[in-house]
Parts: sequence; C-alpha cells; structure tokens
Amino acid sequence: MEIDYRLELPLLIEARLTVAGFTVLAGASGEGKTSLLKAIAGLLPAEGRPYGGLPPQRRPIGYLPQGYALFPHLRAWENVAFPLTARRGRRARALVLMERLGIAALAERYPDALSGGQQQRVALARALAREPELLLLDEPTSALDPETRDAVLGELIEEIRRIGLPTLAVTHDVHLAAMAERMALMVGRRIVQEGTPRAVFAAPVSVRAARLLGYRNLLAGTVRAVADGMATVAVDGVAIMAPAPVWAGPGTRVGVAVRSEDIALARPEDGPVPRDGENAFPVTLASVHEEGLGLRVLAHGSIALDILLPRRARIGPLDVGGVALARIRAGHVHLFDPAE
Repeated sequence: MEIDYRLELPLLIEARLTVAGFTVLAGASGEGKTSLLKAIAGLLPAEGRPYGGLPPQRRPIGYLPQGYALFPHLRAWENVAFPLTARRGRRARALVLMERLGIAALAERYPDALSGGQQQRVALARALAREPELLLLDEPTSALDPETRDAVLGELIEEIRRIGLPTLAVTHDVHLAAMAERMALMVGRRIVQEGTPRAVFAAPVSVRAARLLGYRNLLAGTVRAVADGMATVAVDGVAIMAPAPVWAGPGTRVGVAVRSEDIALARPEDGPVPRDGENAFPVTLASVHEEGLGLRVLAHGSIALDILLPRRARIGPLDVGGVALARIRAGHVHLFDPAE
C-alpha cells in the first residue's frame, strides 16, 4: 500500500512511503509522526492517498493511539464492541475477536485491571472490529514496561502477520524498527530513506539518519582513490577502506559511519598490517566501563572511536592509557554524502 500525504497544520509534513506487512516509520520526537497518522485516519486536515477526502468514519482504518484510549467505564468486551454498529450480537462478535487474540478470559475486566500488554490487545481487538484495510499504531512501545516490552511486541507483531493486515507503526524507538519487515526514516518532517531494516541500518543516507539509527562513530574524510568497488578514504591522517558509493570519486568529501559493535580490539603485537578486507590502526584507550554484558570503550588517537565489545571478546587487560589495535572490516564502514 502506497501512502502519500501532505499536511500544513499543525506542522508542514510531506510523507510518501510503502506499507508492506508490518512497517515502522522511525523518527525523533517532534518530527510529526503522530500528526501523520492522524491525517491518514482523517483526524487532521490533509491532502493525500489513500482515503483522501473521506470522513474518519468512512475510512477502513484501525487506529491504536498512544496509551490505547480505552474507555475506563466499559469492560474489555464493551471496548472491543464499541465500533460495532449492530446492537444484536455485539458481545458474541467481540468475544470472537478477543478469542483470536487470546484475551477472551479478560472480557469482564475493566481497563484498570489489565496490564499494559493486555490493554494493547484489547485496543487491537477494538481496531480489528472495524474490519480495516490498514492498521495504524502510534508509539506502541510507550505504554509497555521494559521488562515485558519485547515479549509483548513480539506477540503483537506475530498476530498482525498472521492476520495479514498491512500495518504502519510510528515510533522513536529504533529497536521496534529492527523487528519490522519494512521501515522508513523521517528526518526534517519528510521520508529520507526506506527499505528492509537490514538495508536501512547498514547504510544511513545522512548524519541525522545515522544518529537516529544509533551510530556513534560519525567521521569526516576525503576519498583518495577508488578501485574494484572499494574507496580509500583519508580520515584525520588514517587511510580507511570502505565500499565506494557510485557518486564518490577521488577528492570527494564523505561522511564515514561505523557502528560501535562493528569495531574489534586486538593486541598491538598482532601487527599493524590489516588482514584482507580489514582496516587496522592503533588507538589509545581513554575509558573502559561495563555496559550490560559488554564493555564500552572510548579510544582516541588519530581517530576517536566509541567501541562496544561483546562479553566474548577476550584480548587481555584493557587498561586506560594503554594502546590497542582497532580492527574494522571494510564492509562495515559506510560512506554517505555529508551534504544530506
């Protein structure tokens, strides 16, 4: 399904993207993601397709707002049945939907007696009661506690996939985007990139996109040479190899992005000569501290790096002030246009 909308109020937003399966639109707070969903649902004035010009009640859309907006004075089944127009059989139809989502046993409970995950399923059943063509989710992680978030979201996404309902979820949580079948990035209130999560995470188109995707190593360099699809880039006096974009030639200024977890450390005695397809250069360890099960290392030298080592990494003691060899596979270095 192609989404193409333009809003002028409350924000000027232009958004064009493809929704295929469970699709996530990620963007920082204040980009206008919620406004876009409301426009698609017909709750804000906008021009676009599909459903442009139709009043909200005639749009075949299921909408889960932040916090789910359940009616506190209605039982779970009554919330689910709320969109149903026929008076007869409303409870039976609501229970069928709740059974599909594994929450029929909660039918008589009021929202304040439900967990965040249970409220989310009730809200989803209510949205499905409209028999929508498109499901919209606004920040679906916002009402979930960290302990249960992954499990609840995993179940929600699997249910949506089983139903086969095209779904657009908007979020500032890139962790959710990684669970999607397709994702898009909103930067500057427009869509700057879309594709599979693997493709988007591996190749951000700009420094703002890279920051949104969790990149901490964002450097500037100049292409010195291009050969066999690989570029040699000078970054603060260090030559770094990376896959060459089609637009980059000798003398081109480029942005350089490397994920913290894609950098390994080795002992200096392993030798400064990089292995085939690998960059290697010495760095001085400025700080080392535990982060969960891994180690976060800040290094300086010719290039300052933020490094996240997994707990399986064993290279001997990491002493502040000591020297180590930073190793980065060329394929894990991404070049982008710094003007974007």
